[in-house]
Amino acid sequence: MKRLLTLSMVACLVTGILTGCQGKENIPKVSVAQIVEHKSLNEIRDSFHEEMKVLGYKDGENIQFDFKDAGNQRNTLNSILSTFEGNQSDVIVAIATPTAIAAANYSENIPVVFSAVSDPIQSGLIDDLTHPDKNITGTSDEIQVDQILSLALEIDPNMKKIGFIYNSGEANSVANLYKAKAFCKEHNLTLIEASGTNISEIQSAISVLLNQCDAIFAPNDNTVASSISALVESANKKKIPVYAGADSMVSDGCFATVGINYTELGKETAHMVDQILKGKNVSDIPVKVFKDDLNIYINEDTLDRLGIQLPKNLNQQENVVMIKK
Repeated sequence: MKRLLTLSMVACLVTGILTGCQGKENIPKVSVAQIVEHKSLNEIRDSFHEEMKVLGYKDGENIQFDFKDAGNQRNTLNSILSTFEGNQSDVIVAIATPTAIAAANYSENIPVVFSAVSDPIQSGLIDDLTHPDKNITGTSDEIQVDQILSLALEIDPNMKKIGFIYNSGEANSVANLYKAKAFCKEHNLTLIEASGTNISEIQSAISVLLNQCDAIFAPNDNTVASSISALVESANKKKIPVYAGADSMVSDGCFATVGINYTELGKETAHMVDQILKGKNVSDIPVKVFKDDLNIYINEDTLDRLGIQLPKNLNQQENVVMIKK
C-alpha cells in the first residue's frame, strides 16, 4: 500500500501540469505586459490568450496568466516587470518595442518572448534572428514603410508633402522615420516630421502637420496609437488621408496600410511560449518576421468621407481588404 502511494505521488508530480495534480504554486506562470492599452496591442494580447487556450492551457488549472498594462508610464512598466521577477514568472511576454526593451533587463533569469517589435536587432534585443541570443525571441511586425508610402503615391500621384507623426522616445518609430526619409528622398517628396512624448504633445503636433501636408503617416507608435481617434477626426475634416502601420489602426479610422494581421502575430507568439514551456531552448526558436503575404487594408467609411477614388487596378487586387469601422 505504501509503495502504491509513493508511485502515485511520483506520477502526480510528473504529469501534474496536464492533470492538475500539482498544487497551483507549481504550475507555470506566464506574465504578459504591454506599455499601453490600444487596439493593436490588445488584439495581440487577446489572440495570444485565445491561442494558448487552443493549445490546451487553462488559467488556474495548468497555467497561471498575469496580464498587466503600464498606462504608457515607463516607471509603471519597470515596476510591473520587477513584480513579474519577484513572482518567479516562467516566461515574460512583452508586447511592443518599449515593453520588450524593458523586459530584456530580466532575461538573464526569465525567458522573454516579445511581440510586435519592428526591428529586434536595431532595438538591441538580440544579435541574430535565426539563433536568438540573450534568452530572448519573439515575433516581429516589421513595418513595410516603402510599400505603404508607395500605396499613398499610387492613390495620389500628385502628393508632394507627407507628415510623419511619432514619439521620438520609441526606437521602432525612429527606425521607421529613417526609412520614410529614404523613400521620400528617392521619390522627390518632402517629409515633415512632428513628435511628442505624450498624448497632449502628439495632438498639438497633429494640428501643425495637418496645415502642411497632403497625407500623414502614423507608424506603429504606441503614443500615436493612443491618440488615433483624435488624429483621424481632425484629418478627415481637412480631407487628409492618414496611412497607418497596422490594420487595427485602419479599423480605428485611419485610411489605409499595407501589413499583416495582428491576430496571427498573437497566435505565433503563443506557439513560441508553448515551446519554451515544453523545454525548448530559446536560442532554438527563431524570431518570426511577418513580411510576406501582406494585405492592403482600406477603411471604407474613411474612404467615403475623404471622397477618394481608388485606382482601378487597386480595386482588382485580391489582397485588398475593405474594413468598416
